Amino acid sequence: MKRFFLSVFLGGACLGFILVLSVVNAKRQIYSSVDVVEPTSVAIVFGAGLTVTGKPSDMLSDRLSVAADLYHSKKVGTILVSGDNQTDSYSEPDAMRKSLINDFEVPDEVIVLDYAGRRTYDTCVRAHTLWGVDHAVLVSQGYHLARAIWTCEHVGIQSSGVSATLREYVYERNYKLRELLAVMKAVMDVYVLKPAPLGGTFEKDLDP
Repeated sequence: MKRFFLSVFLGGACLGFILVLSVVNAKRQIYSSVDVVEPTSVAIVFGAGLTVTGKPSDMLSDRLSVAADLYHSKKVGTILVSGDNQTDSYSEPDAMRKSLINDFEVPDEVIVLDYAGRRTYDTCVRAHTLWGVDHAVLVSQGYHLARAIWTCEHVGIQSSGVSATLREYVYERNYKLRELLAVMKAVMDVYVLKPAPLGGTFEKDLDP
């Protein structure tokens, strides 16, 4: 019994050590401004929920704003928007595309939609396996970017990130607390479980 608890303790300690190193390393690749982002072919924007009217949430709207800045600053040539589309009446990717076009003047032809990006792991794996993305700048809030970068890099996408934290958000503290568990789940997915990504459709080929 003592050996069992010792093994659990050592395993937990090793996992914690991996998590700390991973987050510290990933944070070095996060930019706070679009101006200092190294140019690359693709920006990946992660979904972050819709309002009751079907428009992007505050978090998601800020992510789209930053992605648009990347495009208009000629830092990227393509924007891959990835989100949840569980039902016909709820489609994050469609709402993201509409906002990029109407609110931020991004041309439709540079937007690629992933309808099965329900979580970070799925978005990263699908971007790499379905579209062949191997270099990308990731767009999300700062608290999420370290995990997103770490996950994408471990499934084959060399990544950096630009923070879309442009204001204070409702329930942001809850999201940050949940992120601790999400980081542990990411390590399990990458090193142990290695689940297949969700299925789903993709609209057009991406040639980064």
